[in-house]
Amino acid sequence: MERMDFIGTKVTEGAISFLQEEYLYLGIFSAVFAVILGLTVDLTEMSDATHPTSFPFTATAFLIGSGTSILAGYIGMRIAVYTNTRTTFQCCKDIHDGFITAFRGGQVLGFVLVGLALLILDIIIVTFKAGWLDGQIAALPNDIHKNDAVKELVRRLFELVAGYGLGGSSVALFGRVGGGIYTKAADVGADLVGKTLKDLKEDDPSNPGTIADNVGDNVGDIAGMGADLFGSLAESTCAALVVSSTSLDLITKTDALYFPLMITSCGIVASFVSVLFGYAVKVTENNVQGVLKAQIGISTVLMTFTLVPIVYILPQEFTFIAEGGIKLTVTPWLAYGCIIFGLWSGMIIGFTTEYFTSNNYGPTLYLAESCKNGPAPNIIQGLALGYNSCIVPILCLTATIGFSFKYAGMYGIGLSALGMLGSLPVALTIDGYGPISDNAGGIAEMSELPGVIRDKTDALDAAGNTTAAVGKGFAIGSACLVGLALFGAFITRVGAESVNILQPIQFAGLLVGAMLPYAFSAMTMKAVGDAAFKMMDFIIEDFNRTEAARKEGADDTPDYDGCIKISTEASLKKMIAPGALVLGSPLLAGFLFGPDATAGLLAGAIVSGVQVAISASNTGGAWDNAKKEIEKRRSAFRGEAKANGIDLDAYAEEVAAADDEAKESEDIQEKMKWVEKADRLKEQKVAAVVGDTVGDPLKDTSGPSINILIKLSAITSLVFGKYIQENHIFNA
Repeated sequence: MERMDFIGTKVTEGAISFLQEEYLYLGIFSAVFAVILGLTVDLTEMSDATHPTSFPFTATAFLIGSGTSILAGYIGMRIAVYTNTRTTFQCCKDIHDGFITAFRGGQVLGFVLVGLALLILDIIIVTFKAGWLDGQIAALPNDIHKNDAVKELVRRLFELVAGYGLGGSSVALFGRVGGGIYTKAADVGADLVGKTLKDLKEDDPSNPGTIADNVGDNVGDIAGMGADLFGSLAESTCAALVVSSTSLDLITKTDALYFPLMITSCGIVASFVSVLFGYAVKVTENNVQGVLKAQIGISTVLMTFTLVPIVYILPQEFTFIAEGGIKLTVTPWLAYGCIIFGLWSGMIIGFTTEYFTSNNYGPTLYLAESCKNGPAPNIIQGLALGYNSCIVPILCLTATIGFSFKYAGMYGIGLSALGMLGSLPVALTIDGYGPISDNAGGIAEMSELPGVIRDKTDALDAAGNTTAAVGKGFAIGSACLVGLALFGAFITRVGAESVNILQPIQFAGLLVGAMLPYAFSAMTMKAVGDAAFKMMDFIIEDFNRTEAARKEGADDTPDYDGCIKISTEASLKKMIAPGALVLGSPLLAGFLFGPDATAGLLAGAIVSGVQVAISASNTGGAWDNAKKEIEKRRSAFRGEAKANGIDLDAYAEEVAAADDEAKESEDIQEKMKWVEKADRLKEQKVAAVVGDTVGDPLKDTSGPSINILIKLSAITSLVFGKYIQENHIFNA
């Protein structure tokens, strides 16, 4: 118990130390960027000829959004480090108790984050409405133009509120990138030295990189993921509100304008009921994954029916002006259909991701088999798997976008994005459960607890790994829809009647936008590689130090703090350039060539980014689980040998010492079979570790961060849209 407390305290201290330093950087960034918003966007709004604002609303919303995102990430991290040691302790009793502890930790994260995002957004809308909109509407003359003026004012209100989404997504980008670099620098360095060079087990306490790896799970997979999905919810809601404000029918009917907020509220209710299922079933080592998966399906079905009553809040018909000035009439049930398309597409994308990344299914098992021929076939097959895994998600997104855009325009796209995020509390619960159970397994191994306890934490961790991949697929799919909804809101704000990629400036922007995910991935992958090299050198040096100390009878405790310091410094330094690329690209295109160039860039980033993100995430996830499959087979083989009273190391020494004549004997021949199989499994493990190491930054750094690239580029363009329209340099 004392050793568990020591490890848990080290993880907690490392996570808090990193987040404090990261949030100091983010606080400075937020303050500077808020000033930029005030001097550009808010100054433009204050200078409006007819209805000027009297306060920097956008900058204020941005600061609130960034502060809320920081708070969400910090809450998630504190919950995780509070729960991980307790999960290990409960697994000493029973796996069901351990599951409930980890699950409760994830549940607190999921519901607090979604509730916080919705509550703060509601407060901002009510405050801004009372502080500016109500006075402006009261001052309008009662003539035939009043309705058009009201519509314009409401649209401007939600454009000001969009700063909230920009703040949340900006923090999410740095949280995802910084946390991803941190965790993967530690993971890659620890694995390459520990598993490949030293043939150690996962989370072996003699490996100094293990604490940093577990800290990284909290700052990357918990704090970064929480901020990411908080940003998705804030942005999709802001996008739907901006587009809905262009319909006079929604503005004039009480509460209809706030329909997007009610969708999320229904999701909270449906998710609350569905998570009760996790407590109703007795969890064993064989059904952990099934219990987690079932909740995604249950929440989707419940959400389908929970949405029905709120449909009646909408007018019987409401209209938008579509491309080319065409009047688009939408009914409540068409709006409901858009939400349902998004909701069920999210579930299908999640389960498709599981099929391609879980070692319970053919693709990953085939990948494990390819390791028999070395690392190269594993790499080739893994890349092919990732590319192939794009097909079903893209078809689902295509169907959702096609239906929603045809029958409800950009408003339908916004609703479908909110539909896909409808079961977000459940998704966050499961996403939070994964790193908590992973940490619990690491603490069990580093505390040198009995193997039976590690078997329980491994069962929890294995289910968490698979469901985490499901969560990543869900996040990527929603990012595509959120990005497209924000794109529509941007087009609405700048008043563009159509987007024509055959225009030279838009086509050029399209190509540049399609390049951004690759440039971004290159930056993040290189950052992980550079940090991992430093980590490997340090770990090798520390192994040499501890081995020498052990021989001399001196202190041989690994230098865990040194690895934490390397990861912290690398992540904080390397997260700046990718962030500047994402924030700067749409602004530079807009300030130089205007809204048309920005529109092309956004379209390219969405289309390219979603494919790159899916393939990177699924390739990395499959390599990870292929490695776990090989390790499971190797562990089973060692267990079989032990059950038969066989010492594999002694057999290997005896076979190596035997001369040619001795090798002809039946005894040595039998021993050679055992040794050869052990060697083959070791070679397969090395091949699998190579694939897993390549895949680590793909699935946990570059892939998830591209989600934010798509969303942040779009919402940055939306917030700065009016300023770009009025102040660009060249008339393209």
